[in-house]
Amino acid sequence: MTDTEIYNKQVPILIRNAWINGKRQEMYLENGLISAISEKITDHDAEFVIDANGAAALPGMVNMHTHAAMELLRGYADDMQLFEWLSTKIWPTEAHLTDYDFYIGVKLACLEMIRTGTTTFNDMYFGMEHAARAVDESGIRACLSYCMIDGGDHEKFESEVRAMTSSVKNLKAMNNPRIMPGVSPHAVYTVSEEGLRWCAEYAEKENVPLHVHVSETEQEVKDCVAAHGMRPPKWLEHCGVLSKRCIAAHSCWLDADDIALYAKYGVTAVHNPVSNMKLASGRAIPYTEMKEAGVNVALGTDGASSNNDLDMFSEMKTAAILQKFASNNPTAMPASDALAIASANGAKALGLKAGVLAPGYLADVILVGRNPSTVPRFNAESNAVYATSGLAVDTTICDGKVLMFEGVIPGAEKVMAEAEEAAFALARRAENA
Repeated sequence: MTDTEIYNKQVPILIRNAWINGKRQEMYLENGLISAISEKITDHDAEFVIDANGAAALPGMVNMHTHAAMELLRGYADDMQLFEWLSTKIWPTEAHLTDYDFYIGVKLACLEMIRTGTTTFNDMYFGMEHAARAVDESGIRACLSYCMIDGGDHEKFESEVRAMTSSVKNLKAMNNPRIMPGVSPHAVYTVSEEGLRWCAEYAEKENVPLHVHVSETEQEVKDCVAAHGMRPPKWLEHCGVLSKRCIAAHSCWLDADDIALYAKYGVTAVHNPVSNMKLASGRAIPYTEMKEAGVNVALGTDGASSNNDLDMFSEMKTAAILQKFASNNPTAMPASDALAIASANGAKALGLKAGVLAPGYLADVILVGRNPSTVPRFNAESNAVYATSGLAVDTTICDGKVLMFEGVIPGAEKVMAEAEEAAFALARRAENA
């Protein structure tokens, strides 16, 4: 096969001359899985051989909290207070999103994630059927959840139920193993008890993940106590939301009792350090306490309107350094932990056998090219977390299919041009309304 023929085809691939799990080894990919890893693989039927040229092979990143279509709002409203930002800029503009905007926004998000080494993302937003088309075409892996917001209004709750059940049904009907449906009640302050209970029951019935914002701000915690006499995690327990399928985004303002609840029910907490620091809406998650309690912690970028990128490498570095700074402990969140929360822990939360380079795991693999920031290679994990960015990723493979090779993604320029045109058209509609 030639270089131009390898994209988006699930063919046997041999990766040579790569640093894999700390050693120079070879890796064989077949039928969407990692088939073998050893110093020399001779028994193979590879249709394409990749010479990694000393690149470090890593598991594809798993971005566990995104609003992918918000790519169109990158840089549209920065340096504002959280609720002013939401109420005066984001929500009014979102009201003018079209079906095409959802599609092209997610298409751009997939492009950015592939370029920076992410092979799976967990999304909460709207227009999920259009998002799914973008994911399908891009070749990436995603869990897509329609976001319920009922505001305590029963009629709105009923319409949101119809939207969510339709979304889950349509995504399942695609019969695409790379696209998983999910359920997303937005947060305790935007969804009624009725809505939270329904989402929990529906997620269990459909056997899908449940994705919710939890304790992002101190004010959210205070308001929940004032309204219900309990903190957000306890209120979610009361509503039946906490379980192993629950993915709790942000989880900044947790106390010991909250952490104990997460551990008891097997909840996954998702840290979003860049977004929370930029919006000054949270604090460093109590990672050490969570780890000691056995809580599964994953990593996410949040949306591009608040981050402003989807680069999980910069997210890893920020997460690790923030933990050290906040705890005054340089041993907090070592590089190996940062890499795990950016890959294996997220895969675990989604029920995927991914995030680890070992035979039998999904062939979601990235190659971080040799460049000045990766020399010398005393520790490939340390270099990945502290010394480089996602733009150093050379090759991205998802489900055993090459999505980017030597920095090239077919059709990238067309996606960027169309997304930029759609973004400015959206802004004009919102500003002229």
